[in-house]
Amino acid sequence: MSPIDAATARSLIAANPDVLVVDVRTPAEFGTAHIDGAINLPLDQVDAHLRRIVTDAGGRLLLICQSGSRAERARAALSDAGLSDVAVLDGGMNAWIASGAPVNRGRARWPLERQVRLAAGSIVLASVVASLWIPFALLLAAFVGAGLAFAALTDTCAMGLLLARLPYNRGSGVDVEAALARLRGSRTIG
Repeated sequence: MSPIDAATARSLIAANPDVLVVDVRTPAEFGTAHIDGAINLPLDQVDAHLRRIVTDAGGRLLLICQSGSRAERARAALSDAGLSDVAVLDGGMNAWIASGAPVNRGRARWPLERQVRLAAGSIVLASVVASLWIPFALLLAAFVGAGLAFAALTDTCAMGLLLARLPYNRGSGVDVEAALARLRGSRTIG
């Protein structure tokens, strides 16, 4: 299924209360701003519980992340595992908020993409400065640059995956069993 824009997503949610909004961002990102009623199931948990999600999900899923790329990865994994009625919010929460759609706001935290830019930029800057004394330090800057180029070409980001595991991004954590139970519970409705 192709991505849907924010207006279409809003109409879909309003017209069909059985649509399950699944936010695959980190708990910290989810806590900053999320769609009312959304289930927080981070991407790494989607991958870890793929079979259960496919078995338990009843009804249509609308996957959301910050910009759309993590949600698309989750959709591809779910689709490959046999779940077909899955849509992705094109542009993610960025597009949802830009469209003026309502959100539940919490404590503001930096999005994962911004954290990656800070970490990568800091490593490159430190490597260049260190290269004044240690010539081989430039190799670290080259490695980070190659990693960023690879991330852009493949739409995956190893640094982002590592940063997502930090306590700052875990927030209070996510109750995976409760999230899966909400998916399972949707089968018994209507």
